[in-house]
Amino acid sequence: MSRLVSVSLVFLACASLDVRGANYPAALDALGRPATSEEIRAWDIDVRPDFQGLPPGSGSVAGGETLWLERCANCHGDFGDSNAFFTPIALGNVTEEDIESGRVAALRDPAVVRTTFMKVATLSTLWDYINRAMPWNAPKSLTTDEVYAVLAYLLNLAYIVDYDFVLSNDNISEVQQRMPNRNGMTREHGLWTASGRPDVIGSACVTDCAVGTSITSYLPDYAMDAHGNLQEQMRDYGPFPGIQTEPDKASAAPRGGSGEEGDAPLLLLSQSGCIGCHQVGKSLVGPAFDDIRERYAGRKASAYLAEKIREGGQGVWGNAVMPPMRQLDAKAVMALANWLSGQ
Repeated sequence: MSRLVSVSLVFLACASLDVRGANYPAALDALGRPATSEEIRAWDIDVRPDFQGLPPGSGSVAGGETLWLERCANCHGDFGDSNAFFTPIALGNVTEEDIESGRVAALRDPAVVRTTFMKVATLSTLWDYINRAMPWNAPKSLTTDEVYAVLAYLLNLAYIVDYDFVLSNDNISEVQQRMPNRNGMTREHGLWTASGRPDVIGSACVTDCAVGTSITSYLPDYAMDAHGNLQEQMRDYGPFPGIQTEPDKASAAPRGGSGEEGDAPLLLLSQSGCIGCHQVGKSLVGPAFDDIRERYAGRKASAYLAEKIREGGQGVWGNAVMPPMRQLDAKAVMALANWLSGQ
C-alpha cells in the first residue's frame, strides 16, 4: 500500500484511535469509521517502479494508435510530437545507443527540447499517469486495457517496441529494460527509502546553513495564475503556506468592469476551472478572455457562448480543444456567457 493511501486512511479510520483527553468532546465518539475494502481499492491505484499495483491487462500498438487519434492527438499531435500546448512526448533526440546504455546523451545539451521519453526513467510512471490523469478533459475514463494500448503506441513512437507489439502486465518489466533513460534516476539520496538519511539535517542547516539563499526557480509571469491563486488553495494552518500567484485585483480586473462588479467574473472563472487554460489579457492553451469579449461584443451571443461552455468544441480559435464543462450549473454558465458577450 502506498504512503499516500496509508496517510489518507488515518482520516477514514480515526474513530478507532484512542485520542481522548481531558477536553475531548463527547460528540466525537461518533466521528469516523474503519475504511472499507472498496474505499481502500479506490485510493490505492498507484503503480510502483517495480510494477507492484499494476493491474492485469494488455493493449496493442495498433489499438493504441486508434485511441490516440480519437482522444489524445488534439493536444499532443498524431505522433506525440506537438509542442502547441505541452512539451512533446516523443520527438527524436533518442538514439539506439541511449536505449542500450539507459542514459540519454542529448540531455547534456541545454538547447535540446526535453521530451517525455528523454527524461522519464520508469515505465510505471507513464502507465500510472495516463491511468489517473488522462485524457485531460476526462481523467480516469480509460479502461485498463486502453491504458496499456495508449502506452504501447507511445513506446512505438519512441522506437522502443515494434508496431506489432502487445504490451501487458506480463512483459512490461522487459520493456522497462529498453527505456532510454532508465539509468538516469539516482538513488543516492536519503529520500528514496523511509529509513534513508535525509538530504538536509535541520539543526545543522539552521545553525550554519551552507545552501545559497538566492532564488533559482520561479514561475514565469504568464503562468503565475494559470491555476488560480495557490495561496487560497492551501490549508490555513501548517508550516507551508501557498505562494501568492494571483495579481492585484485592481490590475487584473477584466475590461469593462471594476470594483465588486468587475471582480465577480474573475472569481467565477477561477472557481469554474477556466483559468487553467485561459488568461484575461493573453492566450494560454485557449484564447484570452479579452479577445473573446472583443470578438462577441454587441453580437448578443450569450446563448451561443453558453452552449460552447456546456458542450465544448474545437476549431473556432485554432486546434485547441475546449472540453465540455457540464459540471457547471446553468446559472454559472449564463453568468460567464453574458460577461463574455458583454451583456
